[in-house]
Amino acid sequence: MVEQVEKLTTATPEDQIEEKELEEGEIIDDEDEAESSTKLTTKTLKHPLEHLWTFWFDSPLAKSRQSSWGNSLKSIYTFSTVEEFWSLYNNIHNPSKLAVGADFYCFKNNIQPKWEDPICANGGKWTVTFARGKADICWLHTLLAMIGEQFDHGDEICGAVVNVRGKQDKVAIWTKNAANETAQVSIGRQWKEFLDCNDNIGFIVHDDAMKHDRAAKNRYNV
Repeated sequence: MVEQVEKLTTATPEDQIEEKELEEGEIIDDEDEAESSTKLTTKTLKHPLEHLWTFWFDSPLAKSRQSSWGNSLKSIYTFSTVEEFWSLYNNIHNPSKLAVGADFYCFKNNIQPKWEDPICANGGKWTVTFARGKADICWLHTLLAMIGEQFDHGDEICGAVVNVRGKQDKVAIWTKNAANETAQVSIGRQWKEFLDCNDNIGFIVHDDAMKHDRAAKNRYNV
């Protein structure tokens, strides 16, 4: 699936449909017409994803006006095909262009990016940290790996988030069941491979983060 997603990044309408130019006086026979009809059908063909995904956004301005965390979180759009993803991605800001304090999420449909969500409640997250403005490529590759179903334990994944802060950006993958060590470690290792990342990364359980905040320790490391 990810090959389909990536292939459509560079394909142009001319690449997808090679229109046959007629010489002066040439007549299209039935076979040519049938072939032309098939190509037109290909032009409108959609490439469905295995899951529906929703983009969410939490702006720093909205967060400053809310007394409770999560009240400012807004769903932006739910997409179900490769074409819809690229239409959205190509018309939204990269993390490097977002305001400091912004959080941008991509989660499976019907899963809210909150610790309190029943599907997220027993999970945790893997996190990779970057210097401010350097997370764009990681964010894209993470999205492609998720929606392209490249993880062996993809059913364990809830979604991903990029957190834009003053001195650094963080990209994290949220998962469902922190107690499933085999699945969590597999996700962490594969994610590093997809990102060509050589740094050690850690997995923090949501419950530990709620209890200990920044003092929470990694449950797993890869």
